[in-house]
Amino acid sequence: MHSRYLAPLAAALLVAAPVIAPAAFAQDKTVTLKMSTWVPPQHPINPALIAWAADIEKESGGTIKATLFPSEQLGKAFDHYDMTRDGIADFAYANPGYQPGRFPIVSAIELPFLIANGKGGSAAADEWYRPYAAQEMKDVHYCFTFVLDPSTFHTKRKITMPEDVKGMKIRPSDATVGAFVNLLGGTNVQASAPEAREVLERGVADGIVFPWGSILLFGMDKVVKFHIDNPIASSMGTWVMNKAVYDAMSPGQKKVIDNHCTAEWAEKVVSPWADFEHGGRDKIAALPGHEVYKLTPEQLAAWKNAAEPITAKWASKVTNGDAMLADLKAALQRHDALAQ
Repeated sequence: MHSRYLAPLAAALLVAAPVIAPAAFAQDKTVTLKMSTWVPPQHPINPALIAWAADIEKESGGTIKATLFPSEQLGKAFDHYDMTRDGIADFAYANPGYQPGRFPIVSAIELPFLIANGKGGSAAADEWYRPYAAQEMKDVHYCFTFVLDPSTFHTKRKITMPEDVKGMKIRPSDATVGAFVNLLGGTNVQASAPEAREVLERGVADGIVFPWGSILLFGMDKVVKFHIDNPIASSMGTWVMNKAVYDAMSPGQKKVIDNHCTAEWAEKVVSPWADFEHGGRDKIAALPGHEVYKLTPEQLAAWKNAAEPITAKWASKVTNGDAMLADLKAALQRHDALAQ
């Protein structure tokens, strides 16, 4: 499991656990959890989750163990939330944006030109969404929400203005960006991240909205050559648990899980991924045949104006949408993650 990630991650993520006497878990049944992700083994979220699980094993006196299954071994990317609900996985990385309209509240995190970075953005997003998760994700045990370092447009031909998207076929990062693409006159091409390179190579899509590092990880740099150097939007993921598995745990074991399902852990787990995605920008810029370019202030203003109907539509579809969004922005501001 790519040891170059594990050593520094273990040092960074394994924090001092509360002192719990081993006897407190002596009568507890050992639980071995199946954790599922849909990204390849070398993806930085995987060793981060392994380190997270190792800290749980330590704090539980060895009574909670876990095995990670990456690369859609237990099921397709689109199915990870339902896999957790149905007990196919005990924990899973689910992307709510893969199921448009199913999770309307949390989709606020995907709104364009909102989130500046993945680290503080994850802490803020989880802090904001946690009170709503009980109603919106009531058929799983919610652990935490995290956000990716922001995505941008990576395309086969250069685009600088929102009207340039008209007539293009774009694989969006999530449902909200998909709606934005449609608003701009483009076609929204549905494909999971592992499938995206193929749709680009076959000409089914002309571009993709994706974070920087993952363009390289999934080999899309072989297809797309033009890259806007401005954050467009951030996608989010949720780390969710099967309710029956949680409910069957002892009070002490539940406390250990609760201690690891926090906004602080959301930021710790996503930090290596955020660094990975951010670092991809310079790597792509150094590749021959690629153009990485910033929008002018006037061009950026045009993009932001074009996105305003998306924000207004989201606010109209949830109760107290304007107040919810104001609270999200306040949380992002507190964590130095609000886009300017």
